[in-house]
Amino acid sequence: MKEPASNRILGIGLDLVEVARFEGVLERQGERFVKRVFTEEEQRYCGTKKEPAMFYAARFAAKEAVAKAFGTGIGASLGWLDIEVFHGSNGAPMVRLCGKGAELALQRGVREVLISLTHTSVSAGASVVLQ
Repeated sequence: MKEPASNRILGIGLDLVEVARFEGVLERQGERFVKRVFTEEEQRYCGTKKEPAMFYAARFAAKEAVAKAFGTGIGASLGWLDIEVFHGSNGAPMVRLCGKGAELALQRGVREVLISLTHTSVSAGASVVLQ
């Protein structure tokens, strides 16, 4: 039996980040790194947290997982700020693609980006499915 086209998986991605290593990057590169990698909405959200590095790390992993699902990596076809992680009205994490990300999704027929985030004080991870 053939699966409906709307449910077809076009790509999957997974990434895991060590929070301590990410904290080091934030300490060394600070605001310059944050502004290059995270949207203003992501910065606002993470900035409200007691341990922002853990939340930034999860969003970093999410962006990497999206890039892996597309098979492009971060670079000419897809930039850090083309991927935004936010929370829907029910609190679940969601992905917004803009700029090159939106163009790539349109070219590839991506209708939905499903995401799951996880984090502890040690590691942060994300898995992504493109439908």
